[in-house]
Amino acid sequence: MAHDNHDLFTKNYESLLKRLKLRGMQPKTIESYSHGVRRAAAHFEYQIDDLSRDQLTDYFAQILDDLSWSTLKHDLYGLKFYYAYVLDKPWPGAELTKAPKVTRLPDIVTVEQIQHIVDATRVLSYRVFFFVLYSMGLRLGEGLQLQVGDIDQDRMRVHVRDAKGNRDRLVPLPANTLAVLRDFWSVHRNPALLFPSRQKGLKGASGATTHMDRGGVQQALRQVTTQIGLKKELRRIAFATATPHI
Repeated sequence: MAHDNHDLFTKNYESLLKRLKLRGMQPKTIESYSHGVRRAAAHFEYQIDDLSRDQLTDYFAQILDDLSWSTLKHDLYGLKFYYAYVLDKPWPGAELTKAPKVTRLPDIVTVEQIQHIVDATRVLSYRVFFFVLYSMGLRLGEGLQLQVGDIDQDRMRVHVRDAKGNRDRLVPLPANTLAVLRDFWSVHRNPALLFPSRQKGLKGASGATTHMDRGGVQQALRQVTTQIGLKKELRRIAFATATPHI
């Protein structure tokens, strides 16, 4: 019986991944939603097609005991999508949860602080990446996905694709940032990617087909900020009117 439950879930899970993609979800959203469905499936021994309100109440309460509201939110959205677009059933947990309202001010990194970060970063690709993110006010994912064709040297702007809300936007390109990107490109010479994968080293960068690893960038930033004693949690390196040098 357990084997049958797992086989049915596997079939429905494959359908979930396809439908998330067809709905235009970004890879990060697909991963968070699908991970939430997998977590619920493991908890309920792969029987999640007919959950009751009481079962969901106990499940989400346990998530808050062990994890966080953020995790609960992603799991909730994933399961609601699963019920609506895979099972074609009403969601049994309507109005079951309500996250507390929390207002947080963004962490702002000063020019002096980002200069310390850049100076302390020994790996060239990471050093250039941190500089570019700060000088143009980009999110981590936006910076990683930058391509050579996104740079408009004539109008001194950058086309940021699939930004927050799946929308494109145009960002001013400072002259010193353009100079830094030119110098960096002359080192790796990848025809498409501005920040190619470091997996095969510098010699393999020109032929890389994927950008730098997100986790590797985050780990490098944590190491550098710890090294220089910067305690802020840097979710996004915010834009400033002045920029450091590199």
